[in-house]
Amino acid sequence: MILMAGARASTSTAGACLSSSSSAAQRHTRSVVYHIICRRVWQQTMRPTTSYWRCCSSMYDYSGHTPSASLSLPPLQLPTAAPPSGGSGSRLRVFSGTANPRLAQEMACYLGMELGKIKIKRFADGEIYVQLQESVRGCDVFLVQPTCPPANENLMELLIMIDACRRASAKTITAVIPYFGYARADRKMQGRESIAAKLVANLITEAGAHRVLACDLHSGQSIGYFDIPVDHVYGQPVILDYLASKIICPNDVVVVSPDVGGVARARAFAKKLSDAPLAIVDKRRQGHNQAEVVHLIGDVKGKVAIMVDDMIDTAEPSPRALSCCTRRELELCTPAAPMPSSARLRWRGSPAASFQEVIITNTVPVMQHQIFPQLTVLSVANLLGETIWRVHDDCSVSSIFQ
Repeated sequence: MILMAGARASTSTAGACLSSSSSAAQRHTRSVVYHIICRRVWQQTMRPTTSYWRCCSSMYDYSGHTPSASLSLPPLQLPTAAPPSGGSGSRLRVFSGTANPRLAQEMACYLGMELGKIKIKRFADGEIYVQLQESVRGCDVFLVQPTCPPANENLMELLIMIDACRRASAKTITAVIPYFGYARADRKMQGRESIAAKLVANLITEAGAHRVLACDLHSGQSIGYFDIPVDHVYGQPVILDYLASKIICPNDVVVVSPDVGGVARARAFAKKLSDAPLAIVDKRRQGHNQAEVVHLIGDVKGKVAIMVDDMIDTAEPSPRALSCCTRRELELCTPAAPMPSSARLRWRGSPAASFQEVIITNTVPVMQHQIFPQLTVLSVANLLGETIWRVHDDCSVSSIFQ
């Protein structure tokens, strides 16, 4: 009855109770009334979430207490603002650089949250200025920034974003790099060459990143260049789902590797396509972005050839490789396409203009002048968004691809 009367008491009545004698029963009663009033006021003004009220209701259990028993109540902690959407997500923040903001926005939509507010500008001399416009103290921060062309500028922007988050006391900083530039410089082919992939990995680590989330690295050994954890995400499921929607007889499919170095990638792709046969293009490199096709290993006659590569840069080897084989249809699948305008023109004026489709993902932004009729762009936003959530929630990432 004391609790019921206290629950119906007005603010003035509560004040009178709080100024009464200091017996154990009265101390218990005014503590209960104080918390009830505070909850009601906060409910009308702040509109807290259901999870908070569930937490509050479990915090106080009055059934086992008598009026004469002393009660030590924990202090009432009222948040200053309602937690943002995005899951246990009051501690999850996603920011985007200027390299591919559309992909970052799609990832935020998948996570059910808004992109973090960040100010990025360039001074007259080309210097980059970054300022976070919201607090990230104690948060898990994910920075979405592919190092696509212009590679050096986007890389420097990523490093400054990492440094800004580190100085803002972020709990963890994850660099989400859908396209990792300099990945091809992963070993020394000749004397006195640099291994730029290792250098870039060191820069990202020293800038303050705690983890890297990369998509379809050029070679697996690039993961070992980082001294921090790396989650390697493959765009293969997105492309396979798209190919599954096309009416293609499995017996008519052959997977083509554009070079010997891509055999492992093509073999893994072929296994997902009902263990399709494999063909390999044997080519010789005369220099950077220069390759000469020698011959084709495997049978592609009368089949649907699916060429799998990790990126499209100059697009020069593909037409030459395809001109030496007779196939019924041709499709080129690649996760990234940082191709210049010259690559698009080279394709249009080459024998490869007869290919049916070029399938890429949006890890690199595709400009309007780079679009041609055979081009299909698939989004990896849901895949990367799911990976971000699993990293934040300490769940397995590899199970996505099993």
